[in-house]
Amino acid sequence: MRLVVAPDSFGGALDSVRAADAIGRGWSSVRGGDDVLLRPMADGGEGTLEAIRAALGDAAEARAVSVPDPLGRPVEAQLLLLDGGKAAFVEMASASGLARLDASERTPESAARATTRGTGELLKAALDAGVERITLGLGGSATTDGGSGLLAALGTRFLDGRGHDLPDGGSALADLDRVDVSGLDPRLGSVALVVASDVQNTLVGSAGAAATYGPQKGADAPTVERLDAALARYGRKIEEATGRLVADLPGSGAAGGTTAGLMGFTPAVLRPGIEVVAEIVGLSAALEEADLVITGEGRADEQTLQGKAAMGVATLARSRNTPVVLLCGALGDGADALDVIAAIGVVQPILDRPMPLDEAMARTEELLVAAGARLARTVGIGLELARP
Repeated sequence: MRLVVAPDSFGGALDSVRAADAIGRGWSSVRGGDDVLLRPMADGGEGTLEAIRAALGDAAEARAVSVPDPLGRPVEAQLLLLDGGKAAFVEMASASGLARLDASERTPESAARATTRGTGELLKAALDAGVERITLGLGGSATTDGGSGLLAALGTRFLDGRGHDLPDGGSALADLDRVDVSGLDPRLGSVALVVASDVQNTLVGSAGAAATYGPQKGADAPTVERLDAALARYGRKIEEATGRLVADLPGSGAAGGTTAGLMGFTPAVLRPGIEVVAEIVGLSAALEEADLVITGEGRADEQTLQGKAAMGVATLARSRNTPVVLLCGALGDGADALDVIAAIGVVQPILDRPMPLDEAMARTEELLVAAGARLARTVGIGLELARP
């Protein structure tokens, strides 16, 4: 029997690489003769680099780059070179992620001045490597600067009314008067740049970048209002400079509006992150001979249907008539519709008894191993019953 294990991460408890390994170990402890292929998944945000590296092994070359973190401090971030150096994957979270900041640093002040400049320097390193294609995975950012720091690192100038360069950070965009793109790295025009994101928020408004994600980055209500107004001005200046109306595009608010900046000033193409990662890790090819697919996530609910990794895996498997099992940490509203709408055969919580959330999170790896073993026994019984 051939099994493909392709989970997402389990919230803050376990990344997708360790989750896939745990499920695979549990299954193999019962059915050691089966072919178990691990394909940990992600949506382009934090953890995507590790998922790709785990799936591709030596075919993914990690390259370390010293870049500024969201507050301008030097950190070592990584990018991956793929396809023999012809392509690169850059994970925004590696340079500009919220995880780069301690909880005590997630303040209104830091939310206002956090910058994507480090991600821009990662992109510059990919260009310096001579790649033909770059995929930028968005998600988990600490920033709400519309990607202005990223673009500044690549040569764009954001100027106030006196012709002075603006400081980094989203709040500074309130003083934006003019954008000078004459120095923007010309190599961006000759590479295929894909932005991988599953966020559908627009740049501004009640469902915009600042209002939706600002609070988790430390922004209080006045800071959210200030950032939203600054991003609105930014959107108008993008239109003035390029003729591109990006503020109302679905997804333009991803990663603090970074998508808006990229779509405004570069030839970037926006694609669903799950789709992009599935292609890179070869999930379709892995599913060709699969008899069963196991995916997973921390909470199975109506949000699962909105383009999360488990849904992406199920969609690919469904097109091949391959049965899917979803292991989850908890069930939420809408979970009962997954078998009908998403064609997931079984949605199975991994808890073996009622327990507090902190205990469940601490035991996630152990629970996944046990769940994988239980599932293998169940399938084994089914195979026995199916024999003539």
